[in-house]
Amino acid sequence: MKIIGIIPARYASSRFPGKPLVDIHGKSMIQRVYEQVKGCASLAEVVVATDDKRIEEHVRTFAGNVVMTSEQHASGTDRCAEVVSKVSGFDIAINIQGDEPFINPLQIELLCSLFDDQQTQIGTLIKQIESQEDLFNENTPKVIISKEQQAMYFSRQTIPFQRGVEKSDWLRTQTYYKHIGIYGYRVDVLKAITQLPVSPLEKTEALEQLRWIENGYRIKVAKTEFDTIAVDHPEDVDLIKKKYF
Repeated sequence: MKIIGIIPARYASSRFPGKPLVDIHGKSMIQRVYEQVKGCASLAEVVVATDDKRIEEHVRTFAGNVVMTSEQHASGTDRCAEVVSKVSGFDIAINIQGDEPFINPLQIELLCSLFDDQQTQIGTLIKQIESQEDLFNENTPKVIISKEQQAMYFSRQTIPFQRGVEKSDWLRTQTYYKHIGIYGYRVDVLKAITQLPVSPLEKTEALEQLRWIENGYRIKVAKTEFDTIAVDHPEDVDLIKKKYF
């Protein structure tokens, strides 16, 4: 089983233009992500997938692998699919967020391990929710899982709803999970899901993984103890620096 790690990186972010190149204590964010991902022993190759020449040139300055992709992609999943269509010989592709500069390599190892099961089509990570803030934050997608550790549904709302229980008690009476936004796919599945049209539930919740579930694909989950800190806005850079430096 040969696995490639792909880090999609766009320059034209609406909330934070040029985000991959922002300096974080002497290194760009994309370099920090790349170096963290290289610490995962299960990956045979790591590449940055970008549509911007500035990012391509920068990645080459630290001897990183980079693949230029189309400007038309709607998601990182689509960008990963283009990479595996250009770079052959891999069985599994891991889609790693390019805005989590201190992602723990053990998270990637855990995700890769899901594919030891030949039945796994798509894999992702979840983490138990421990705070009321996360529980009711609509920017934190929640997931319900089956006994077989398959994702049944993702939502920005708090699921499951507890009828007759005060919301302040929900964490005490039920286990909730949030989605950690890293995916793995069998290469043939990755190519197939990016050909599917946008689905009704995906459009409603603005969560692309619902398209896959609606079309009958199974998403295997693993529980991680590590949280991730993403840089979504310029002010998040200062928060990252305070935490790690």
